[in-house]
Amino acid sequence: MMVNDGIRAREVRLIAENGDQLGVQSKQDALKLADDANLDLVLVAAKAKPPVARIMDYGKFRFEEQKKERESRKKQKTVSIKEVRLSPVIEENDFNTKLNNAVKFLKKGAKVRASVRFRGRAITHKEIGRQVLDRFAEATADIATVETRPKMDGRSMFLMLTPKVDQDNK
Repeated sequence: MMVNDGIRAREVRLIAENGDQLGVQSKQDALKLADDANLDLVLVAAKAKPPVARIMDYGKFRFEEQKKERESRKKQKTVSIKEVRLSPVIEENDFNTKLNNAVKFLKKGAKVRASVRFRGRAITHKEIGRQVLDRFAEATADIATVETRPKMDGRSMFLMLTPKVDQDNK
C-alpha cells in the first residue's frame, strides 16, 4: 500500500478518518489534513479515477489486518493424505489389517490413498489390482467416498478416498 509521500497521484479523492467524503483534493492538501490530524494518508484504491485515499492510522490498520489473517489461519483445516499400500495377491488377513488402518485414518479426517504396486510380470494383470482396489473401496463405502477411481500411475494403481461429511456437522 502507498502511504503519505509514497503516493504519486497529484489529486486524490479523500475520505476522512470517520468515513466522511471530503471530495477531490490535491495531494499536498490531503497530506496537510492527515498531518494535522496526526494520522497517515493511505491510498486505498489506486486504480480509480482519481485515486481514493483515506486518512487513518496506518500502523493500527496493518496490525488489525495481520490479526484478521492470523485468525483466518487458525480456522483453516489442513487435510493430510495417508497412504495404504496393497499388493495384487494380498491375503485376507493382510487386507483386513490395511483396511483397519485406512478406517482409522478416515475417522481422524485424513484422506487415504490406496495403492497397488505391480512387480515384475504382475503388471500384465491390471484387472487383479483393480479388483483389490474396488474391494477396498466397497469395504470403506460406509465411512468414505471415492474421490478418484482406480487409475494407473507408472507401475502402481491407486485410488483416493475422502471421509464422508456427517450431516450433523453441517
